Formats: sequence, C-alpha cells, structure tokens
Amino acid sequence: MVGAVLGLTLGSFAALAQNVVKIGVPIGLSGANSVVAPSVVQAGQLAVAEINAHGGILGKHVELDVADDGSGADGAVKAFNSLIFQQNVNALITMETSAARNAGLPVVARGKVPFIYTSSYEGRSCSPYLFVDAWVPEQQVPPVIDYFQKEKAAKTFFLVGSDYAFGRGMLGFTRKYIEAHGGKVIGEEYLPMDASDWTPVLSKLRTANPDALVSSTAGGAPNVTLTKQLRASGIQVPFGNLGVDEGTAKAIGADAAGVYVSQSYLTSLDNPQNKAFIAGLQKMFGSEMKTPNDLSEPEYDGVYLYKAAVEKAGSLDTDKVLKALPTVSFTGARGPIQMNKQHHAPLTMYLGQVQQDGSVKVIQSFKNVDPGDQCPKLK
Repeated sequence: MVGAVLGLTLGSFAALAQNVVKIGVPIGLSGANSVVAPSVVQAGQLAVAEINAHGGILGKHVELDVADDGSGADGAVKAFNSLIFQQNVNALITMETSAARNAGLPVVARGKVPFIYTSSYEGRSCSPYLFVDAWVPEQQVPPVIDYFQKEKAAKTFFLVGSDYAFGRGMLGFTRKYIEAHGGKVIGEEYLPMDASDWTPVLSKLRTANPDALVSSTAGGAPNVTLTKQLRASGIQVPFGNLGVDEGTAKAIGADAAGVYVSQSYLTSLDNPQNKAFIAGLQKMFGSEMKTPNDLSEPEYDGVYLYKAAVEKAGSLDTDKVLKALPTVSFTGARGPIQMNKQHHAPLTMYLGQVQQDGSVKVIQSFKNVDPGDQCPKLK
C-alpha cells in the first residue's frame, strides 16, 4: 500500500485532488475563543461525516481543514493565507472573533473563495464573498432590553464589553436601542479582549447602581471571568449577556445561573432536526462531545448551506457558488435558514435564562426576526 502511494505521479495526485472538496475552518483554538472553538469544530466534523456518508458533494469526498487563528487579527492573517493559498480550500466556513474576521476578509478577497461566517456578530460586515447565517444586533438585542424594561422595570443600564469590534459594535447598538425606548445608560466600560481582571469595572458598576447590566464580551474566556467575578462581588442586578453561549454557560457553572441570554439555538429546542443533531454528536464524539450551542450549530448549518449552493451551481466555481448561496436554504436544528437578506439570514430568536445546571429555560420566542439593513449594496 505504501509503495502504491509513493508510486503515484503528480498527475495522479492532481486527479485525486479533483475528487475532494476542502472546507477551511480558521478558528480560535487558542485565545479568547478557545472555550467554544472545540464545539464548533465538532459541529463541522459531524456535518462533513454525514455528507460523506451520503455521497459527498457532487460525488466528491469532503474534508475539513482546521487552522488556529489565535482568536485575533495576526493569527487570522496567517490562518487564512495558509488555508487559501497553501491548502487550496474551496471555501471557508467558521465562527471567529470579529477581529479575526476583519483581518481575514482582505485575504478572502485576494483568494476569491466563498466565506460563510457562522458567528453572531455586531453586524454590517459586507463583502461579495461573505455570507452570514448567525444573528446580528437587530435580532438579538431587543428581546433582552424589552424584557428588562417591561418585566424588571429597568430604566437605567450599565454596559460592559470587550474593547474590539464586537464589544463596541454590540453595545453601540444597545445604547441606541435603550435610549430610543426611554431608558438611560449610566455607565459604559471596556477592557481588552484578553483581560481577566474585572475589578475596576465592577467597582464602577457598584457605584452606579443601575437597574440592569448588559455585557458584550468576546465569546469564551472573558465571559467566564466576568461572570464569576460579578457573582463573587455580591452585586445583585439583572444581567443580560450578549456574548455568552450555552456551552460557555455550562463551563461557568453555578455562577451563570440567572443570566439572561438571547440566542437562535438552544439544546432544549424540541424538533426532529435538533434531536438528530445532538444524537449525531453523541454518537460521533461520545464522552468527548462538547455542549452544542449558538456558536457551534450554525457551523453545521453552514456546511450544509455550502453543499446546497454547490449542488445548485453544479460546480465548485466561486462565482457560480456565490450566485447560488442566497437562493438555497437548509432546515437544521434552528429551522429553515436562508442567507437571502443582503447575505444575512432571518432567524427565530429565543430569550432564555440560564439555570443552575447550565441549561437555558426559554422565556419568550420570536419567529423569523429580520436582520435589518446590513449590506444594502449586496442583493
């Protein structure tokens, strides 16, 4: 067997390569996203395994090529360059920090590959090559603020975020929404994405004494440190977290209990697709399975959306796939997903509250929430 492989000519390798569809996954296996990244990779691996079990894409075997972007800009440039120009991937499908995404987009434009971004983010990232199947502020923020104002009688708010595009973008939208609906922001504080000591911010929070706290920190580690230190401080305030996912909530443990979240996916969703998704993960990964969440399930959907676009296009050609992407849909655990709104997707959103065991209890649901005007030049 070894001799046969060594005896292959370059032409033979090229022929073999033509029978493979390569999907690149640049992601934060280290850095801020390292808490959630493993669950995202598992979701992608499950989708690829299922697709290969049913004949692949256009009869071609699908491979997942994962590269660590370090959760930041410098690492993203290296990861994108490696995947696009060295590994020659056909597409990128991944969840990343906004810093990583923004740094990688110029590389995507040079390499001319489709990029399905599966991470919730601050919105308005626009490129002919970029499609998004996760939520933006217009879909996520209103359920939290409306609930605090109507059910908790909140009039004053304190905002806390990670100091980069996602943190500031999300809280910028949140401030405008609060003020447009009669509320007042009495404090707004940011720390670097890799910060772990929230003591100065919590001191200002205690002094301000708001009716509610809303945070937008980088997915993963910052959510853990902020939540644990908030609970240790003894400050009692309704807490809405715009950056935490269900998997990270479980990692936080009992300290996450009571936190309000707004998500497009929860493990408790009662539909056949979600049951099959979770069962597939359990079968494939067993005791190593990571908690599926709102940052990992969209990766699964993204792989299937790419498959649908390639098959509709009848080709891996980038221009043809890009033309097909907004016209195809996939029904997964979150329901039907179609990125037809200026390269974004209407989503059903769920307002929930984290319980003692890390699960999320659904309080309210909002069907087919429009992402709003994100990229008006992209139709």
